[in-house]
Amino acid sequence: MACHRFAKRAKPRFPNLRPRCKAATQGVPGRRTPKYAGLCYTFHIMASIKRILVTGGAGFLGSHLCERLIEQGHDVICLDNFFTSQKSNVNHLLGRPNFELLRHDVTLPIWLEVDEIYNLACPAAPGHYQYNPIKTMKTSVMGAINVLGMAKRCRAKVLQASTSEVYGDPQVHPQPESYRGSVNPIGPRACYDEGKRAAETLFMDYHRANGVNVRIVRIFNTYGPRMHPYDGRVISNFIRQALQGEDITIFGVGRQTRSFCYRDDLVDGLIRMMNGPDDFCGPVNLGNPGEFTIRELAELVLKLTGAKSTFVVRPLPADDPTQRRPDITLARERLGWQPTVALSDGLVKTIDWFRSIDISEYRPPTPNY
Repeated sequence: MACHRFAKRAKPRFPNLRPRCKAATQGVPGRRTPKYAGLCYTFHIMASIKRILVTGGAGFLGSHLCERLIEQGHDVICLDNFFTSQKSNVNHLLGRPNFELLRHDVTLPIWLEVDEIYNLACPAAPGHYQYNPIKTMKTSVMGAINVLGMAKRCRAKVLQASTSEVYGDPQVHPQPESYRGSVNPIGPRACYDEGKRAAETLFMDYHRANGVNVRIVRIFNTYGPRMHPYDGRVISNFIRQALQGEDITIFGVGRQTRSFCYRDDLVDGLIRMMNGPDDFCGPVNLGNPGEFTIRELAELVLKLTGAKSTFVVRPLPADDPTQRRPDITLARERLGWQPTVALSDGLVKTIDWFRSIDISEYRPPTPNY
């Protein structure tokens, strides 16, 4: 009887879970309900709840991923050193019983017991990852080694958040996963580009040599609420400058192209990849195939904000890609995933969020924003 009462209490908390054992809730006509039928339902709930580690979990994408996993009922451990992230991104989660926040640097070993790991830890904006390039490389390489070692010990699944930067300044357009890239290994962006490429190598070597269950996604430009106003990304820069009445800074003449994926679509892709078949390690591109020039983006931001800012042109940084667009054929076929939020719709939500915050409460992570 105690097991049946527990099952009834648990059911509203996890409305999406269904009992694996039919007899656990309704019995079988003509038969007595088995003595331990309630345990079937209880154990099924326990088996469905995972303990999940998200490194870089207080960042822009990491905080939204933590939020989604918590809503699904999982126990989430958020690990972050708060270099380019904000504790305010996860303040609203601190009171949740299935959320835990750890201040820790992923380059240092840590011993946790987990079922899944999302490795998102690394500065992602050029200005910030170039501020301390050696630490950026260590974050990608040592961070990968540490989470892979944990996954090996715990027999956990581990997902690497790689980047479209592994393609460098591409000579193939759009970029499929089979394209090996055109990266300058000794340029100012190499600490990030080559660090992420090395992390992918480590993931596949741990998979081949040790049987670790790995997944690799290559993330293209992503945006949305909770972007740090000073993170150095083009969308956050344009919105912040427009709302503060500053001139809009465009590097080059603005003809270089980018593709922008809204955060909800991206988080959905991450979770689909983690929950996908074990025989599909990736890498797989996650991004929106819609392609815009930087000048088109700037004009759209001005239109949506109503700002009267003017454009200021500066020299294009070294090794800055001239074009970037994902081929997401593989994501469509293997994950059933494709983005659904149009750029204009996502920008409206992002601009509304920027209007709702006090930018003076945010500190630039580095002077390079």
